[in-house]
Amino acid sequence: MKFKLALIAAVLSVGTAAFAQTKWDLPAAYPATNFHSENLVQFANDVDKASAGKLKITVHANASLFKAPEIKRAVQGGQAQAGEILLANFQNEWQIFGTDGLPFLADSYDSSMKLYQAQKPALEKKLGEQGLQLLYAVAWPPQGIYSKKPINSAADLKGIKWRAYSPSTSRIAELVGAQPVTVQAAEFSQALATGVVESTMTSGATGVDSKLYEHLKYYYDTQAWLPKNAVIVNKAAFDALDAPTKQAVLKAAADAETRGWAASRGVNTRTLETLKANGMQVLPPSAALKADMKKVGDTMLKEWVDKAGPEGQAIVENFRK
Repeated sequence: MKFKLALIAAVLSVGTAAFAQTKWDLPAAYPATNFHSENLVQFANDVDKASAGKLKITVHANASLFKAPEIKRAVQGGQAQAGEILLANFQNEWQIFGTDGLPFLADSYDSSMKLYQAQKPALEKKLGEQGLQLLYAVAWPPQGIYSKKPINSAADLKGIKWRAYSPSTSRIAELVGAQPVTVQAAEFSQALATGVVESTMTSGATGVDSKLYEHLKYYYDTQAWLPKNAVIVNKAAFDALDAPTKQAVLKAAADAETRGWAASRGVNTRTLETLKANGMQVLPPSAALKADMKKVGDTMLKEWVDKAGPEGQAIVENFRK
C-alpha cells in the first residue's frame, strides 16, 4: 500500500513539474486603453499561447502597481519581473536614456527608428550591466505643444505653468522661460482641472487619454520628438526560463515592437482627429515658433553631447550618416 501511494505521489509530482507555471507581473504607467498598454496585453497573450501556458504575464496598467518613476527600480530589484518605462524619464541616471527626448533631432517615425537603431547597442549594454534586458521599444506619436492661449512664438510661453514629465521637458521650460511643474500621466487631468498646469508638450495620444480638450484649446503640431517606451525584463527572471519559453518571449517581443510602431502611426492620425472633433484647434507651428524651438533643440543637443561624452557623440554621428 505504501509503495502504491509513493508511486502515485511520484507520478503526480512529475505531472505538476511538466505543467509548472511561471507568473510574471508587468507594471505600466499608462491607461489600459492606451495603445502601449493594449500592445502589452497582446504581448502577454502571445507569450501565454506560444509557451502553452507555461508563462503567464499580468499587465498592471495606469500605474496601479508602481508609479512611472518606480517601475525600473522595481524590475531591477525583482519586485516585478518585467515592466514598461519611458526611457527619457531616466536621463539623469544615464544621458543615453534621454537620446529620444532631444527636440528636433529625430522628428518623424522613420528618423525616430533610425535613432533607435543608433542608440540600441549602448542601451542593451547599459541595461545588461543593471541586471536588465531590453525586450522591445515603441515610439510615442510626435510631440506638440498644448496651451490654453494662442502661442505664436516662444515669448508667449514665458511664465506659463508647463507640465514637465522628464528632464528634457523641464529643460525646454527653462529655456523658454516657462515654469516647469512635474506631473505624471496618471495625475495629469487633475492637475489641469485644478490649474496646477496650463501648458505642456506631449503627443496627441496623451492628449486624448487625458482629455486635454476639456481644459486646453490649442495644439501646435511641432513634431518635436518621438520618445520611446521600452519593455524591460529582470535578467535573472528571464534566465530562469527554459529555452522554448525564452524563445516565446523574444518572438512575442519582436512582434510587439513591429505592431507597436505601426499602431503608433495610426494612433497619431486618429488622436489628432479626435482632438479636433472635441473642439481643440490643431495647428501647424508658426515660422517664428518653429525657429524658436529649433534654437532650443540646438542648445539642448549641445548640452546633451557635453554630458553624454564620446558615447553620445557616436550615437548622433551614426544617426546622421
